[in-house]
Amino acid sequence: MKIGLLQETHPGERRVALVPAQVKQLVKAGHEVLLQSGAGERSGYLDEHYREAGAEVIAERSAVLEQLEALFAVRFAAASRGETVESDIAALPRGALVLGFLEPYDPQAPVFGALAERGVSAVALELLPRITRAQSMDALSATANLAGYRAAVLAAERLPRVFPMMMTAAGTIIPAQVFVLGAGVAGLQAIATAGRLGAVVSAYDVRSAVREQVLSLGAKFVEIEVPDAGADDEAGKREGAGAGAAAAGGKSAAEAAGGYAKEMDEAFYRAQREKLTSVIAESDAVITTAAVPGRSAPRLVTEEMVAGMKPGSVLIDLAAERGGNCELTRAGETVEHHGVQILGPLNIASSLAYTASRLYSKNITALFEALLGEDGRPELQKDDEIVAACTVLRDGELLYGGMRDE
Repeated sequence: MKIGLLQETHPGERRVALVPAQVKQLVKAGHEVLLQSGAGERSGYLDEHYREAGAEVIAERSAVLEQLEALFAVRFAAASRGETVESDIAALPRGALVLGFLEPYDPQAPVFGALAERGVSAVALELLPRITRAQSMDALSATANLAGYRAAVLAAERLPRVFPMMMTAAGTIIPAQVFVLGAGVAGLQAIATAGRLGAVVSAYDVRSAVREQVLSLGAKFVEIEVPDAGADDEAGKREGAGAGAAAAGGKSAAEAAGGYAKEMDEAFYRAQREKLTSVIAESDAVITTAAVPGRSAPRLVTEEMVAGMKPGSVLIDLAAERGGNCELTRAGETVEHHGVQILGPLNIASSLAYTASRLYSKNITALFEALLGEDGRPELQKDDEIVAACTVLRDGELLYGGMRDE
């Protein structure tokens, strides 16, 4: 197959979908790779590196689009908010395959209608099932891992005090207190990195099953009591029962299939806020990572909580792109409130473009290989759990109806 690789057009996106190592792997398997000149430069991979790996470097973007059979992209759907994607889709050959992050939770988005009109197939990396066989393809986890690392480093950089305890001639410097809200992949990496930097770390997640993972990293797991069966409304009773089941070792009411956090109702979040207010007030740095796939991020940190933090403290909101976990967060900006800095970084993995591209390249190549049939071409109709979960469009037919109810 002829695999096309373009320069990403989403503002600030520095990653590239394939690095030379996987180009070499694909060429060896009998595929051709067509690279738009300069596509890898922003992430540290030069045209000459791609040529050495066996890719054909082409100056014109349109020439790559017209020849390709499969397009590997990082943020194809995100680029649809710009001007480039319309001409890109119009230039795609009928029957082509688009593979990448497609933001598939809104199947009515214009990008899918345009792809359908072209008779194009589309496979979304966001929809990978959380199963062992798909781990090598899990680009979301790889991206979140880097985001958690970068958030901890960013907090250490912005905080006007050091993370570790230090013994000096002038006296002992006590370690910084870091609180991580959300213990998924990003949260766990933030915990590990902050701990390696010497901070005293605590964390909280609605999924009590991650408690052991938090403790294994040397952090304290914050216990938050939720309304029990004696609550004065029916919603409180249901939430209390779910929390009780989790404490007993069962699945929490806040945990969805596949280990993701499930969005809860406002009564549940009110119970959280009572405890979070005191924990956040004691913290020098707060890193929030709570997210529900395909939906707005839950607002967990209020203006009142931020006002209770010590002047000079920092809050890094990794959910900024989906609205933020803090109600003061402004996506892509740094806000100061009562002496506290609230950072809302966007596409944080792009700031680590070299490493992020390397990981993403391995993920997308592994998924592409899983799609191939015996003839070496994508076979989107085959009976395979991964293929069925990730295919959004097949030859222009919309197959994915939106966010699954898990």
